[in-house]
Amino acid sequence: MKEFNLTIETWHKNDMGEEENVHGQDASARASTEIVHINIADNKAIKSNDYKEEHDPSKFKSEKTGRGPLGPDWKTELANDPSCPHMCAYKLVTVKFPWRGLGGAIESKIHTVEKRLFTHFHRQVFCWMDKWIDLTMEDIRNMEEQTKEELNKVTKHICHLLTQINKSFQNLFLQLIKSHVR
Repeated sequence: MKEFNLTIETWHKNDMGEEENVHGQDASARASTEIVHINIADNKAIKSNDYKEEHDPSKFKSEKTGRGPLGPDWKTELANDPSCPHMCAYKLVTVKFPWRGLGGAIESKIHTVEKRLFTHFHRQVFCWMDKWIDLTMEDIRNMEEQTKEELNKVTKHICHLLTQINKSFQNLFLQLIKSHVR
């Protein structure tokens, strides 16, 4: 069976998305790369059942920074305001699903889902600004360490459960075989 592969590479740059080849792709790879711009303030990009007002940058105004709400021309306004920090997240999503007949459709669906996830995530990050704007690097590193510890605990628990499930299926399978041999 051929292997499925999903890779997401991210660069954060202090610009407005002008980098032409931030990921350093060769000409062949760049030719097959679709560039998708995400506008976090564009509510037309959000399905109605996904919409949450508290995650809408066109309605959010930061109490701590005064930033927001984002209007239709927010990118131009931001680019013309040198006093306001900004950043572009460049994401390169590579999907390989090498199964004949399914590959293209599955790869396309994954790209659609990734765009949706990135759009929602970055809308939320903007609207949560007042929660993270005062964090220091030490605060962030501490949060990362806590998250790592919690993830390790959950992973160990899941591995234990999967081991138990595997043993149960093996026992069940052996019982089925024994009952048919008699």
